[in-house]
Amino acid sequence: MSTDTELPRRALIPLVVPPVTLEGRSVRLEPLRPEHAAPLASLCEDEIFEFTSVALRTQEDLAAYIAGALEAAGQGTEQPFFIRDRETGAPLGSTRYLAISRHDRTLEIGYTWLAQRAWRTRVNTECKFLLLRHAFEQLQVMRVQLKTDRRNARSRAAIERMGAKFEGILRNNMLVRDGVVRDSAYYSVIDTEWPEVKARLEERLARE
Repeated sequence: MSTDTELPRRALIPLVVPPVTLEGRSVRLEPLRPEHAAPLASLCEDEIFEFTSVALRTQEDLAAYIAGALEAAGQGTEQPFFIRDRETGAPLGSTRYLAISRHDRTLEIGYTWLAQRAWRTRVNTECKFLLLRHAFEQLQVMRVQLKTDRRNARSRAAIERMGAKFEGILRNNMLVRDGVVRDSAYYSVIDTEWPEVKARLEERLARE
């Protein structure tokens, strides 16, 4: 029979996620700013947003998208990034920390979208590696969550390849574009699993 003394414990220190720049071999993740609207708008194609809650098409769309992200950052619930090609400086997309829980020391990685030229390259893997490493090793989070549309086989396969654990399907989880009801597939990595996931990602990146 379990007792309280057998349960895992963590320090009750509030989680704070300040803006930060993360740099890998191929990508640079820098804090998202209003001036990123124009370069990001140049990437927008309908295929990118097939499974997302909003479709971004114009610079005005991007300006509103960035304004919303920065408002959430000001409230401490999100921290958005602009993804840049480290060698050329070209824009590649955006991602962010969201659902930041100060008390529970958990967060989600999401709102990730990439230019089609970055698909099936090392970019997504390296972005996830940088974000996970910072979350677990610098921010000392307890759990990182990832979710995607149940129908998005490409995204689900990418999450599973990195070693995140499938937790289940939340039915009727979200209303997305045009009132479509979305079921969401949930995954997570917890702090005790990070060393194994890190080794797995490092091995993949060494091959790509």
